[in-house]
Amino acid sequence: MQVVADTQFNRTSIRRVSDAIRPFIRRTPVIEVDPADFGLSGVARMTLKLEYLQHSGSFKARGAFANLLLRDVPEAGVVAASGGNHGAAVAFAAQRLGIPAKIFVPSVASPAKLRQIEAYGANLTIAGDRYADALATSKAWVETSGAMEVHAFDQVETLMGQATVGAEFSEQAPNLDTLFVAVGGGGLIGGVAGWYRGDISVVGVEPEAAPTLTEALAAGRPVDAKAGGLAADSLAPRRVGELMFPIAQRHVEQVILVDDDAIRAAQECLWRVLRIVAEPGGAAALATLLSGRYRPAPHEHVGVLICGANTDAVDFNEGVRP
Repeated sequence: MQVVADTQFNRTSIRRVSDAIRPFIRRTPVIEVDPADFGLSGVARMTLKLEYLQHSGSFKARGAFANLLLRDVPEAGVVAASGGNHGAAVAFAAQRLGIPAKIFVPSVASPAKLRQIEAYGANLTIAGDRYADALATSKAWVETSGAMEVHAFDQVETLMGQATVGAEFSEQAPNLDTLFVAVGGGGLIGGVAGWYRGDISVVGVEPEAAPTLTEALAAGRPVDAKAGGLAADSLAPRRVGELMFPIAQRHVEQVILVDDDAIRAAQECLWRVLRIVAEPGGAAALATLLSGRYRPAPHEHVGVLICGANTDAVDFNEGVRP
């Protein structure tokens, strides 16, 4: 399936991908919450999409299945580089479809994500300190093994799979005015913005320590940015994808930066109010509202994607007595 131009990246093509992956993914729920419970005043309505409940613990399963179902997979199987979530998603999809998978991750990947990848039966290798290091090693593996690369964000099928999050959310919460989406390599926000196409305001949220889309928009093209911070294993790929960038230029309203303290506070708030365990990248979008970096207009209905849960933030052994 080839859908490369923004004019072709439309709702018809996204629905086709949705039909293809539907038997393998969850339709994740949405909940409308009381903004006052989160200490927010002046917010009229707030709806969360709980995509952290997706198979493998993040939205990444959608793009993984789109790749494995819509492309011709060789006998050598698939290879992916990942900060953790994409690797877990590819490993899960490969296990379900009986395909060999090789996953490269950087040393910053969380232990929770490494355990997931191995539990799904993939061959796991730690390569370098950051996502860019793992990506370079994975590309060398493609050349020698003949395996098919499943890129975490800069691949048509990946974008189309992530776009199905937007398709679902638009059905479940049709009256949104603004939607906050965390940004790493840009697969999620590129897909979601490609679905909405300006019908609502799509706002990207990045860590101050990894301003990949912020700097790309300022430069007019994807450029290298610093890649650190609390969410480095999911929101710090060094640069955004070439495929998503023109979509972001057209259809992303703005990008807001949040610091690590705000992301951590959002994690804690989700646990305190809803008993949701979100990883830093999964909570980043909410941090924009909680930190006051974005102040909604009166009567504005805001949506927030809670997109990842792969963390050891809660230790369930703490309350266990011998």
